[in-house]
Amino acid sequence: MLFDIDLKIEKGESLAIMGPSGSGKSTLMHIIGFLDHFTSGTFLFHGEPTRQMDDDKLAQIRATRVSFVFQAFNLLPRTSVKDNVMLPLIYHPSIPVDEREKRVKKAIEAVDLSDRSDFLSNQLSGGQKQRVAIARALVTEPEVIFADEPTGNLDSKSGIQVMSALQDLHEAGHTIVIVTHEKTTAEHADRIIQLYDGRIVSDTTKFKTRVAKKESSLK
Repeated sequence: MLFDIDLKIEKGESLAIMGPSGSGKSTLMHIIGFLDHFTSGTFLFHGEPTRQMDDDKLAQIRATRVSFVFQAFNLLPRTSVKDNVMLPLIYHPSIPVDEREKRVKKAIEAVDLSDRSDFLSNQLSGGQKQRVAIARALVTEPEVIFADEPTGNLDSKSGIQVMSALQDLHEAGHTIVIVTHEKTTAEHADRIIQLYDGRIVSDTTKFKTRVAKKESSLK
């Protein structure tokens, strides 16, 4: 559960949400990522109250404006890198085939896996699989990318490669929200939120603690 959450995320921010197991970090990500409903308070997206959005509107946001990278990769094992990255675009019949191909190529290039485009996902290392997952999240050209424990299943070298890919996306203008319990992963973000027992206990931007603001978008 979450209590008294007062949080505003600016467009283009790189934010890490930290906390021990049970602190509420995944719950917070699921709410601001439109995967779960909140029971009280207000959540604004681009100034629009999300409580008033119907299911079609919420589905459109999930399909086009936000994307997710999960710890378990969630790739199709006997499917090529290219086809795994293409998967989200299947749900966008309005996008022409040639435009889909361009987006897939661009997303794979962004994570430096062009030479693995035709490999099956089960032929890849853990770090490469996670970069494919990032490319798949990127292919819909979302505003916000949520990464849930993106380095949790990786060795340190692969973890650095994955975080480097996410940093590159942030520098390209995407808002990045990372959920992690690992301090070294969180330190790649420009801002770190600490949760404990469902409450924000600190909000730090590059070693400077923010003063809580009342124009929050979630309570």
